[in-house]
Amino acid sequence: MDAVAQAGRARAAPAGEPPRFLPPEARVEMPGQPLHAPRQPRSLQALRPRRLSWRRAFIVLATIAMTAFAAEQMYLVLSVSSLTVLEGTVLVLFVILFAWIAFSFANAAVGFVLTLSGYDRTLGIDPNAPLPNLRNRHALLVPTYNEEPGRLFARLQATYESVADTGRLDSFDVFVLSDTTDPATWLNEEKQYLALIERTGSRRIFYRHRRDNVARKAGNIGDWVTRFGGHYDSMVILDADSLMTGDAVVRLAAAIEQHPDVGLVQTLPIIVNGGTVFARLQQFAGRLYGPMLARGIAWWFGTESNYWGHNAAIRVKAFAAHAGLPELRGRKPFGGHILSHDFVEAALMRRGGWAIMMAPSLRGSYEETPPSITEFAARDRRWCQGNLQHLKILPARGLHFISRLHFLIGIGAYITAPLWFVFLIVGILISLQAHFIRPEYFAKGFTLFPVWPEEDPIRAAYVFGATMAMLIAPKFMALIAALFTGAERHGFGGGFRMIASTIVEILLSALIAPSMMIFQSMAVLSVLAGRDAGWNVQRRDDGSLPFSELLRRYGPLTLVGLLLATAAYAVSFSLFLWMTPVTVGLSLSMPLAALTAKRGLKSLLVVPEGRIPPAVLTRANELGNELVGGDVALRDALTDHGEVTQAHLSQLAPPPAHAPGDVDRDLVIARARLDEFDSIDQALKLLSTREKRSVMSDPEAFRALVALARS
Repeated sequence: MDAVAQAGRARAAPAGEPPRFLPPEARVEMPGQPLHAPRQPRSLQALRPRRLSWRRAFIVLATIAMTAFAAEQMYLVLSVSSLTVLEGTVLVLFVILFAWIAFSFANAAVGFVLTLSGYDRTLGIDPNAPLPNLRNRHALLVPTYNEEPGRLFARLQATYESVADTGRLDSFDVFVLSDTTDPATWLNEEKQYLALIERTGSRRIFYRHRRDNVARKAGNIGDWVTRFGGHYDSMVILDADSLMTGDAVVRLAAAIEQHPDVGLVQTLPIIVNGGTVFARLQQFAGRLYGPMLARGIAWWFGTESNYWGHNAAIRVKAFAAHAGLPELRGRKPFGGHILSHDFVEAALMRRGGWAIMMAPSLRGSYEETPPSITEFAARDRRWCQGNLQHLKILPARGLHFISRLHFLIGIGAYITAPLWFVFLIVGILISLQAHFIRPEYFAKGFTLFPVWPEEDPIRAAYVFGATMAMLIAPKFMALIAALFTGAERHGFGGGFRMIASTIVEILLSALIAPSMMIFQSMAVLSVLAGRDAGWNVQRRDDGSLPFSELLRRYGPLTLVGLLLATAAYAVSFSLFLWMTPVTVGLSLSMPLAALTAKRGLKSLLVVPEGRIPPAVLTRANELGNELVGGDVALRDALTDHGEVTQAHLSQLAPPPAHAPGDVDRDLVIARARLDEFDSIDQALKLLSTREKRSVMSDPEAFRALVALARS
């Protein structure tokens, strides 16, 4: 902490000087990129892993070989006599879905071998090597949108102090980039910002609020780049729920400095602070399986890796020159601003000649996860729309074929859900056909022998078992790799606890999977029907729902599960058993959603960061306990916190110029109504949220609101 205090004293503001929310601007042009443009040549040979083409060929050929063998076996199962239309449909769906499983299995197998071999050395990043020095200036960006300010600034301060402890703080400026639309949250962000400046004494932490949330997060980052990017070599981007050690931040910035052809370095964020059963389930799965899978994909991604939107370092000049996103033609949800901007930005930067790298073994990168199935599904709906929107970007000219593959993988992650659902329904129809429709043993015309409708049940059992084994095998690979690593085994609570936790994770995930299949299928249909997901605030600490809400969301799933089970049992007991993995999960969806949103299973699903938390996580949680609950209501902020309102007023920009007749209607209406109100309570009750926000964005109107509050 001495480093923080020393740095703070060195940059403390003179007594009586008002807080400076922003530094001087250093503007950078960031033109929108056309989708159809040639790829810019650039030699990345020095950065490309050895035999990268062979690596990619291995993944593709392994996927094709496994899929071809499985397709042949499934064909033999279905075509003992002849192949009907329904059976042909099942075969086609099976091949598509098995190819997805085989692709994941091939990646996992590679990751398993690499994990047993030890750390990788991507870009020379060695977590055990001495921390490098930095020559250039870098920025740490924290975009936020209506997040709880106490937790946001607790994580920010913990990361800031961790960077200070490295002795490299002078190379970094920190920016909170707010797109918050809720007026009370906006003022509380400024309150927390002022308190952070007072605690640290820092003149290197800044706060900027956007008047208009154009293009959402991509527009938020783009606005910063165009206004301040000229000061910095790179930007390390965090999400509102992200946390990073100073060691990781410095190593990322150093990688950008040391490799002039690298445009982006992505880390693997580890989930932390899981409190509910569902969050701890995601946390355990991500911590045990994630590093192995990340090693596998990084092995063949090479210089064409991907970007996940946060916990990554980006070269500012490369981003500004090539990552300006175009607005897609057409109506939402496929048209308009690009939602899943990160994939597209990485693809455009690679098209511009910059290497996109992944550092899966760099420690100290953390994030949080939604606390319940409900919140996870809500976030998944937004991601679904963003990934399906990439269908319009796939034909873009000049993209590297691996960048196109990233888009296809993202699209496939959601398209497979309705395909699994259709596969299930067609399988049921085949069983119903066999049970209720009398077979025609003798076809029309002369024939000496009957045609017996048959399938091969023994081979079918082998195919089903092999498919399930390939789905589960990556989890056991990761378990075995961790069991053979003493530090990991100890971090997960020992071998027996690891094995028990893995079994629990597999069982609970299998029960939750049918509900997620339905939710994702509905999301895909919703997007295809033209419905926009919007931009909702994510709950992070509590996922519980009242019974009425549980019944509304999960009652239909429960009913579907019970009806399917009853229908299957009426047809045959074997069909009932075959349907059990789906029907049980759907029938129990309500209690599963309720129970997994609560705390529990404390003796299982243990992760190393939970048993021995890293210092930055401990510090963030300590600060969170201190800061959460310190927010004030909008009325109290206006009446009793003069330093906050004065600081807010001091950083408001003059109203932007506009064309004749193009006015802010919310502001015009709000100012007219302010003249009629008798009290602040009346104003806050009758003004809409949009009108309050317009008032808070306009210096003259905000002065009128404060005067009303203090009259």
